[in-house]
Amino acid sequence: MYIVKKRQKLESKKLIRGLSAFLSCLLFVISSACALSSDSITSALRQARVKDISSIEGIRDNQLVGYGIVVGLQGTGDSQQTTFPAQTLASTLLRMGVSVPASAIRVQNLAAVFVAATLPPFARPGTKLDITVSSAGDARSLEGGLLLMTPLYGSDGKIYAQAQGPLVVGGYSINVNGNSKQYNHPNTARVPFGAMVERGVPLDLEGKKQFSLLLNEADFRTAEAMALAINQSLGRPAAHVLDSRRIDLLVAADEEIPALLAQVESIEVPVFPRAKVVVNERTGTVVIGGTVVLQPVSILHGGLAVNVVSEFQVSQPNALSSGGTTQVVQQTRIDAQDKPVNRIELKQGATVDDLVRSLQTIGASARDVISILQAMKSAGALEAEIEVL
Repeated sequence: MYIVKKRQKLESKKLIRGLSAFLSCLLFVISSACALSSDSITSALRQARVKDISSIEGIRDNQLVGYGIVVGLQGTGDSQQTTFPAQTLASTLLRMGVSVPASAIRVQNLAAVFVAATLPPFARPGTKLDITVSSAGDARSLEGGLLLMTPLYGSDGKIYAQAQGPLVVGGYSINVNGNSKQYNHPNTARVPFGAMVERGVPLDLEGKKQFSLLLNEADFRTAEAMALAINQSLGRPAAHVLDSRRIDLLVAADEEIPALLAQVESIEVPVFPRAKVVVNERTGTVVIGGTVVLQPVSILHGGLAVNVVSEFQVSQPNALSSGGTTQVVQQTRIDAQDKPVNRIELKQGATVDDLVRSLQTIGASARDVISILQAMKSAGALEAEIEVL
């Protein structure tokens, strides 16, 4: 009797061990599946750095603009009909002690230009900037020209930089005996490091207790994800979402601001972009985002082509006839052709790739694609925002 009970105990212990081993294996499989699913979801999200999808309020570029003259052109400058280049040259010579009336100036190797530059944040006196020079008159080309010293002004009317230097033109224009050939736009040129900063925009970070991050594309979900990622990286509740574009960042006591901003800008956060279709009707370009959702829809697309042809025929009088004259008679012919209707059917789960392939199959042009997309949006079959450039 004792032996039988002992065997039963041993068998029950083996059964318990087997069940525990089975449960542990089951838990391991479930945890692995959950980890795989979470990894797949995480990898499916679009990741981007904070510095690529947002900017810091107050740390920004500033636009500069100026007016000057370009000299040294080989007869391709402004004509005499453009009066202000001569006036500019006369005032420039007057500052140098040469008094010449503007009406007496007859030169074609100079051109009046506008100079544009961008002043980056934290720029100090002596920093060099790239500038863009564009003709303001009727000059044919700026090739070989030299920009004379030109002050660059900010929006407040103050001078922030001085520009001067030889122009780099990415094109040319040749006119010989009435024949012309042009490549690119020779009326616009660049001067690498052609401007030198004379006055910087003061921006002191010392002592600031708070900064604001501004999203390039307003989105509440992205803003919440960014604040959560920043707080996890810093280990403290430093970021707080105010709206769909602005996230406030608090600076801790005795914390170095440049190091804090460098750490925050390098954090990768999930991005949830809007579903958007971008259409450029001038060039016929259509860009469809990967997050665009299509609903089941049937599309019937046809067209009507109208062709108007005018021909000129010569009508002559019969031989030996009197009083007849030769006349040119215009003959107009109108041809109308109704193109057959093409059908596209998108079923449940159709993707953007299916739509593009179907449109290519029926031979739809870019203009047809734009019309079809707008009609699909009106019918509720295109769950995306259409932006027309």
